Amino acid sequence: MYPKEERERILADWLESGLPMAVFCALPGRPSRQALRTWRQQAEAGMLDVPERRVRGRAEHPKHTRYPDGTKQEALALVGKGMRPCDAARRLKIPPSAIHSWIAKERRATMGPKEAPMAKKKDLPAAGGDNARIAELELQIAVLKEIIRDPKAAGPENLSNRRKVELGERLRRDSGLSLKELLRALKISKSTYCYQLAAIRTGKPSAEAREAAVFERVRHAFEHSKRRYGYRRVRASILAGADGLEPMHVSEAEVRRAMRDGNMVARRTRKKGCWSSYGGEVDARPSNVPLADDGSHDFSAPAPGILFVTDVTEFKTGGGKVYLSPILDCFDGMPTSWKSSVHPDSALCDASLAQTLEMLPKGSHPTVHTDGAAVYRSNSWKELCRRHGVRRSMSRKGCCPDNARAEGFFGALKEEFYNGRDWSRCPPERFMEELDAFIVWYRDVRLKAFVEDGRVVYDTISGRRRGLGYVA
Repeated sequence: MYPKEERERILADWLESGLPMAVFCALPGRPSRQALRTWRQQAEAGMLDVPERRVRGRAEHPKHTRYPDGTKQEALALVGKGMRPCDAARRLKIPPSAIHSWIAKERRATMGPKEAPMAKKKDLPAAGGDNARIAELELQIAVLKEIIRDPKAAGPENLSNRRKVELGERLRRDSGLSLKELLRALKISKSTYCYQLAAIRTGKPSAEAREAAVFERVRHAFEHSKRRYGYRRVRASILAGADGLEPMHVSEAEVRRAMRDGNMVARRTRKKGCWSSYGGEVDARPSNVPLADDGSHDFSAPAPGILFVTDVTEFKTGGGKVYLSPILDCFDGMPTSWKSSVHPDSALCDASLAQTLEMLPKGSHPTVHTDGAAVYRSNSWKELCRRHGVRRSMSRKGCCPDNARAEGFFGALKEEFYNGRDWSRCPPERFMEELDAFIVWYRDVRLKAFVEDGRVVYDTISGRRRGLGYVA
């Protein structure tokens, strides 16, 4: 604890020295900055008697009058000893701006006369008269001569980076211009120039050539699918090298851009149907096997021949209506059998189911899921299921998601085959032939998305079964 006399003496020494507080307190035998700061506050409050103590605030000074020369000299002396201008201003009770102004005037007085500014490069006269200007104009003329060869380019800014590099290399070879001059004339950075030059030397195709090649491959894959594929299956077809072409790596963005520029849109003309096979509740419904307790549906199967779904859909043709009854394996969505007819009766549905059951090995007890139509509650359907050991499963009334697997197949079938085409002059017999051909193509040629090891792969249904060792 410092006595009052000692605090007054140390505070007076600090004010007399003109040193910053941090420098003064760093000297041997001096107190800490916190202690010195507290003593200064006590002195400003009148608790300590210190000569020339620093008191907060400024002395009254009349406007537009000069400070005495003594005050100016004392301020400059304090700053010269290392005191900050703001501390000196607080001690002398004058504004800091006055001390800063005196310091600036003192420096200007000691620096001497101001030198003339250096002339800028563009203001300097060119060596040898106008030779530099002439060389620049000759470079611009050479660039414009090369650009004239391309009628689509109005100027260097309209050329691609690759074309600029090709132009620059010709100018360097023919005119001997430096790279620095070419970069300035072509308005291209050195890094971009070197990158494009390396691509040219390694034979990498230009962006325009790449875009044209991708567009042709996308157009070929889209037309080969009879305009049924969206961008995902188009890209999968190009990556796999389908349709007799070499595989080509393309990104999803490239495929979508090409399809957008070429107005390639898959069939999307779905219409609401008006036919229903519901015949009322004639008996008790079997259990709904795919329906879980939480309301979700599980249409997956660990192997072929375990879970099947079926339904009947309607097509309008020129000579009447055609009805299709497919049997779909939930393992991979393969249509194992199908029948078409002009009558949506039990004979149609029984025939399609019987064809699938005949292909199953002996001792199989599959589950067949249907909706609540009358054909699936007939005696012939029940007898067929009983004879082959089939477990029946049925959707709830008026709930299409309960048979979503079959509805999804019908959606793809009508989008890619039926909708958007004029069938008014097609007789039912001819329509059923084309329908059979499409389902065969759907099973053996059409790419389908499968999830394997957490990633999506595209393959045909038949091809995937062959790869997994199942007989297609």
